[in-house]
Amino acid sequence: MSALFEPYALREMTIPNRVWMPPMCQYSAAPEGPDTGAPNDWHFAHYGARATGGTGLIVVEATGVSPEGRISPWDLGIWNDTQVEAFRRITRFLVSQGTVPAIQLAHAGRKASTDRPWKGGTQVGPDSYGWQPVAPSAIPFADGHPVPTELTVDGIQEVVGQFADAARRALAAGFEIAEIHGAHGYLINEFLSPHSNHRTDEYGGSYENRTRFALQVVDAVRAVWPQDKPLFFRISATDWLEKDGWTADDTVRFAADLKAHGIDLLDVSTGGNASGVHIPVGPGYQVPFAARVKAETSLPVAAVGLITEAEQAEKIVANGEADAVLLGRELLRNPSWARHAARELGGDVHVPDQYHRSV
Repeated sequence: MSALFEPYALREMTIPNRVWMPPMCQYSAAPEGPDTGAPNDWHFAHYGARATGGTGLIVVEATGVSPEGRISPWDLGIWNDTQVEAFRRITRFLVSQGTVPAIQLAHAGRKASTDRPWKGGTQVGPDSYGWQPVAPSAIPFADGHPVPTELTVDGIQEVVGQFADAARRALAAGFEIAEIHGAHGYLINEFLSPHSNHRTDEYGGSYENRTRFALQVVDAVRAVWPQDKPLFFRISATDWLEKDGWTADDTVRFAADLKAHGIDLLDVSTGGNASGVHIPVGPGYQVPFAARVKAETSLPVAAVGLITEAEQAEKIVANGEADAVLLGRELLRNPSWARHAARELGGDVHVPDQYHRSV
């Protein structure tokens, strides 16, 4: 039996295989009007294709817990009931194909209010549906980016409440797993790292203070997320800075804290919080960070980062480096990657009756 196609159990849930899809923004929602932030036909076709292709778990792209929490005005959101109803169409279909539907709850912080990548990804203002970003400290992400507004303590607590409200709506929308976005230089990551967090109050300075906001979000979400359903956390394991950044050592330490607060799996990525850094990109380049968390803690992990080949993914899981793999760009190129990999590795995967001739 292929390790990649063994079911995986978390809490009371069983995920049919270890081939998972990570959040990847589509920048395709309406930026204004009654359907602002709601998924549409593009999202249904996009996620549905990967479900019919045998993907065991699909994490819907970074979804704003508030309008200001979106990366761009064209991002998904889950702050109102119109969005909830639109998501139900997607979750119902994913479940019908044996795929577990998950959603990433996110706040973009100082990296919010940007244009779509194919339009340059630059900051957009009120004349282009934009807004003023917020952050732990009034430090721009990079030269040319706006100075964000520093959150007050009351503002921080408001965001904590927005994450909890978003989790309630995600449950109503039919999602089985929620993931808290603490990676890639967005708001939670900004609080974690001394590179972006220069506060001198109870949310800045020491490790305990810089992790306070993240753990408050986890506690608030876990309090409303059912005990039988898993809760994930996505982290950037390193800022890739030589000093004054978040490190792999911090990640290992934080993994233990997250587990104590009810997180069931750490989705391990890297980078995104510091501009201009050198990242040694290559096949599986982020897997060692996941493997270290798995080796040094009891928290399950998923690995991501240029995982493209079936045998490569199989070895990661079989060797115990991660409990599952998340394929991003490769699933964009090949929605049926899981079915092809199952054929190569001798694994079993769900195939829709309508596609029986492809077996």
